[in-house]
Amino acid sequence: MAESGTVKLVSKEGDVHEVPISVAKMSTLVATSIDDDDDEDEDEVREIPLPNVKDAVLQKVIAYCTHYNEEPMTAIQTPLKSNKIEDMVQPWYSSFVQVEQNLLFELVTAANFMDIKPLLDLTCLAVAVLIKGKQASELRAMFNISNEFTPEEEAQVREENKWAENQES
Repeated sequence: MAESGTVKLVSKEGDVHEVPISVAKMSTLVATSIDDDDDEDEDEVREIPLPNVKDAVLQKVIAYCTHYNEEPMTAIQTPLKSNKIEDMVQPWYSSFVQVEQNLLFELVTAANFMDIKPLLDLTCLAVAVLIKGKQASELRAMFNISNEFTPEEEAQVREENKWAENQES
């Protein structure tokens, strides 16, 4: 099948975005859905529901995939050689993930659900940079995790894992 034509991506809220197939196929989920429908009428624009992706997030995903088709993102080298995203990817990609924390986490979830590896790599990199060097209490607050240890239990765990703290990475 040719890569021409469009597909309609439908967000959780039911908003429809008509996207070129070449852009939409960055998502393995969408590509599989399109390929499964190949035996249907070629002139019909397919609708692909994405019930786990909010519209605001889907718009960002589409912007990412559209830009990636024009300027592919530099592969992220591991181990990470910097704490700054702008040192690891092009400026557009760096600014793309400079978003509110909740939106960043929703982008990670959407990239995972839609199976868009470069977007998942970028958003996970942004989360890694975000959490690097944070104390456990800061991470609990960031991820809304309750502390189930009593102060005595926490002191014991810290003592048992002292070897892991204060190591330069």
